[in-house]
Amino acid sequence: MPHFSWKAFSLWLAASACLPLGSIANAGIIEWVTVGDPGNAADTDPAGFGAVATSFQIMKYEFTNQLYTDFLNSVATTSDSYSLYNSSMGTDSRGGITQGGSFGAYSYSVRTDMGDKPVNFVNWFDAARVSNWLMNGATSSSSTETGAYTLVGGQTTGTAPAVNPGATFYVPTEDQWYKAAYYKGGGTNAGYWNYATQNDSDPTAVTAGVTGIGSAGSTGNFANYDNAAVWNSVTGNVTTVGTNGGASAYGAFDMSGNVTEWTDSTGASGAIRAVRGGNWGSTASFVVSSKTYSLPPSSENLALGFRLVRDVPEIDPNGLSAALGLLVGGLGLLERRRYGR
Repeated sequence: MPHFSWKAFSLWLAASACLPLGSIANAGIIEWVTVGDPGNAADTDPAGFGAVATSFQIMKYEFTNQLYTDFLNSVATTSDSYSLYNSSMGTDSRGGITQGGSFGAYSYSVRTDMGDKPVNFVNWFDAARVSNWLMNGATSSSSTETGAYTLVGGQTTGTAPAVNPGATFYVPTEDQWYKAAYYKGGGTNAGYWNYATQNDSDPTAVTAGVTGIGSAGSTGNFANYDNAAVWNSVTGNVTTVGTNGGASAYGAFDMSGNVTEWTDSTGASGAIRAVRGGNWGSTASFVVSSKTYSLPPSSENLALGFRLVRDVPEIDPNGLSAALGLLVGGLGLLERRRYGR
């Protein structure tokens, strides 16, 4: 008799339907979308980007202030040895997190209307430590120094380490990020859009309501760029993730605006990392797929954030078959009871 695993079945449902996987301890809910079409061709203009040999999952939205606050409250309350918190998060008008308490008893909270906005003032090492924390269970005892990446001696500057074999959460490569944003999908030679809203024309710059919700909702050729989102007495600001126009072909939002995002690919040398996507203050030339540039991995600023990727959860086919059989049988039983049969 095939072995049935509810865990395998729930993972399969999450992976195949692009639904929230569930609550990660102390971190709220992270939603993932699956980027399929493995072995796709690279883009030809610009040449060389986007080819990925395997399927993977990427965060549907940028990592938010609420998620990062949960991370800080899990690992940075006694001390903040790795400078995970940037004071500009609490003082800059576009920052979203405050630090309370004092050394030995820190606490962190989201600022008003900022919990669902993308976190900023984070560097590549911060994203790597979030990856380690998630990979190790996302608890207060979970290591931030080993797992997806090995950070030696509390490293916060210098050359970023390569991702470790077997990593389950990690910063996307530039090819993964590019494919998730611009590839048309549906085959291995489908081609690429110029913008991550499934469009070749410049997106319309989105405006925002008084609490920072993008006026476009989740459809259409819109993006948060060009300083058009004005709220909280700030011209050009981060906005609520997923409310700034349509998604990419795979269902990932805000890859043409809101904040520029870290990738795990090197630029001219191993001491820098490529970043992708426009941000709330970018011009159209920075939003288009052809724009790429790199920064030292220790860089932090008001327009720089991240999202993570993971491998598609593996499913035991025997367990999946048994799970589907039980599901169908259970639905049939409910139907018979409903109609008294």
